[in-house]
Amino acid sequence: MAWIILLASGVMEAVWAIALSKSEGLKKLWPSVIFLVTNVLSLIGLAVAMKHLPTGTAYAAWTATGASLTVVYAMVSGEEKATLVRIGVLLALVACVVGLKVVA
Repeated sequence: MAWIILLASGVMEAVWAIALSKSEGLKKLWPSVIFLVTNVLSLIGLAVAMKHLPTGTAYAAWTATGASLTVVYAMVSGEEKATLVRIGVLLALVACVVGLKVVA
């Protein structure tokens, strides 16, 4: 269950990062509200997961999940170029997170 909470928290991390970007420096109301709410939810989920998972593993998986999803969003939306190298690096990052779960 801790891993499910951790991955959901990683998704919330991606949402708050994207919302923060869309808020234009917290000047737009709704992206700012989404940023604040998902930021709090993400950190609460991380805290709950860290009760049951090693700190380093939990934090690495949380950041990797959020970062990967944020980059995928940027590539899909056209904000960043999707290249084979970039996709390969993202797949390697995901493989590292899976590896952390396997050895945890």
